[in-house]
Amino acid sequence: MKGIVLAGGTATRLYPLTIVTNKHLLPIYDRPMIYYPIETLAGMGIREIMVIVGGKSVGDVVELLADGSAFGIDLTYRYQPGALGIAHAIGLARDFVGDEAFCCVLGDNILRGPALADIATAFEQGPYGAGTLLHRVPDPERFGVAELDADGRVIGFEEKPVQPKSDLIPIGVYFLRRDAFAVIDKLLPSLRGELEITDVLNHYIPGGRLFSPVYDGHWTDAGTVPSLLRAAELAAADDAAGKLAPPVSRSPG
Repeated sequence: MKGIVLAGGTATRLYPLTIVTNKHLLPIYDRPMIYYPIETLAGMGIREIMVIVGGKSVGDVVELLADGSAFGIDLTYRYQPGALGIAHAIGLARDFVGDEAFCCVLGDNILRGPALADIATAFEQGPYGAGTLLHRVPDPERFGVAELDADGRVIGFEEKPVQPKSDLIPIGVYFLRRDAFAVIDKLLPSLRGELEITDVLNHYIPGGRLFSPVYDGHWTDAGTVPSLLRAAELAAADDAAGKLAPPVSRSPG
């Protein structure tokens, strides 16, 4: 299995913090934000990872992460020219992925809890075409919400519903296979001009080919100032409990 980290975007919700830098370079507790999704993928045993970058701070991202050897992984990079959507960004990785299954993690998603190696194996060995982690939240109306049937299977996603049909939301960890690129090629842009990952996931719901395990650890995105603080608090709590490994460090240059 290969990995993808999406680290583009303009992060206007974090202004003025991100006026002169990529949000994924902002500190969360004792390390840059982008370290966390890389650690999530490495925790699955993934050693080949592509970082999709964008904006004006590409050089800074590459300087920070370099070839990935400090993490014990192999990093490569692709540039996404503009906010064209998660599905579009994933599409840039088709040559890198080859024929392997892959996991894509959004660069501002912070997961603290059980490693995902068993979940990744279950996807690879199962009959699934795509997958996303689900997570229970107290305020699902703020997110896209998973709609479930009587057997607990996902039958659809609803964006920011007034009356949510569940408290489960899809978080920014996606499992896909090579045939997802053919699905992406047929997508039309949404009203906001992006190729949406939910349209890719919806393609696999018929026939029960969507993998949707519930993640019971702690999760937050870090795309707003309050959630940035929340992410730091989660990392600090893990550090206090002896569950946070020291950050990777290397000499500059």
